[in-house]
Amino acid sequence: MEQSTIRITEPGNPPNDSEISKWIGLKAQEHWKQVTKLIEQLYPNVFAPQWLYGGQKHGWSFRYKKSKSFCTLIPEKNRFALLIVFGAEERAKVETIKENLSQYTRREYDNAITYHDGKWLLLIIDNKEIIKDIKILFAIKRKPKL
Repeated sequence: MEQSTIRITEPGNPPNDSEISKWIGLKAQEHWKQVTKLIEQLYPNVFAPQWLYGGQKHGWSFRYKKSKSFCTLIPEKNRFALLIVFGAEERAKVETIKENLSQYTRREYDNAITYHDGKWLLLIIDNKEIIKDIKILFAIKRKPKL
């Protein structure tokens, strides 16, 4: 399936909650809510999330950023993905905790491409185990405020 057929690519205004829910489906919507709530709980008043439009190829995404990117939620047809980019120091930290991650997350991390700006990890968020993994990975990106 082409990315443009799985992503929300309509230019103009960012999608609203209702459009997101219809696009990603009810199960994925629950995971989306869990992830956004997790970010709000661990990092209260840190990020000003914003919708970004990546054109017809990449469509809409919801990015959490302060001085640098924290993570990006990407609504896809009947699911959603989360992108985290790890710099060199962060990659060294991931290597020390990798065994605590699920097999899926470890495999995706090992197979992720490293670009000049870091290792781009894209995870499909479809169960609680992956949400547990991203909580660990979030702590590597930024120390929680708790």
